[in-house]
Amino acid sequence: MAEVSENVWLAGVDGCSGGWVAAFVRPAGDKGRLAVFARFAEVLAAPERPAIVAVDMPIGLPERAGGGGRAAENAVRPLLGARQSSVFSVPSRAAIYAADYPRACQVALETSEPPRKVSKQLFNIAPKIREVDAVLRAEPQAVNRVYEVHPEVAFWRLNNEQALDQPKKVKSRPYPPGLALRRELLEAAKLSPALIAARPPKGAAEDDIIDALACAAVARRLHANLARPFPDPPPRDAYGLPMAIWA
Repeated sequence: MAEVSENVWLAGVDGCSGGWVAAFVRPAGDKGRLAVFARFAEVLAAPERPAIVAVDMPIGLPERAGGGGRAAENAVRPLLGARQSSVFSVPSRAAIYAADYPRACQVALETSEPPRKVSKQLFNIAPKIREVDAVLRAEPQAVNRVYEVHPEVAFWRLNNEQALDQPKKVKSRPYPPGLALRRELLEAAKLSPALIAARPPKGAAEDDIIDALACAAVARRLHANLARPFPDPPPRDAYGLPMAIWA
């Protein structure tokens, strides 16, 4: 996983209104940049050619979903305390690829045990889940570069494996104390102060940048062979894609 070179770039990636916001960082030091891309494939093809891309998006889709979604979701929720509601239950592949929300709920009911519909929040990001899935299925070599992460699990790791006691949003609005806490943890993890304080690029919001940087912190852990998958070892879906959240 690790590649020793001063030319190596890593990327933490989060979905945003403009597509995808990427925080490009070196394995150490302050050098980096923030950028928004319309398509996930553009992150992989960026000038930095990131060796590791840690993305906040489900990777690997089950044919049938169990209670609470995949093993990955069930493995990390107990770590997060009051933040565990940020981990959505991932339904079956067929439900993710359904044409509309009513059909997705119908298919999810048919392909889950116990039967469960798709949450509206999860369905809203289904196009991005499909986008990542399509890239990884079309480019098998990309599977060795792209890892699923989750910002709140990343912050749990950065916070000495303690769940954060402050949300980043309240009633869908930014919550300054929660954002300040996350910035402090990013600074303690030696992420670039300039990136942490940077104004979001067009198409991204303040919390998107914080989440992308949390993903970048996990990318550094992956590069250093310090990250761990939940669950360990990761199960694989019908296309061989690993289903685990790394931190």
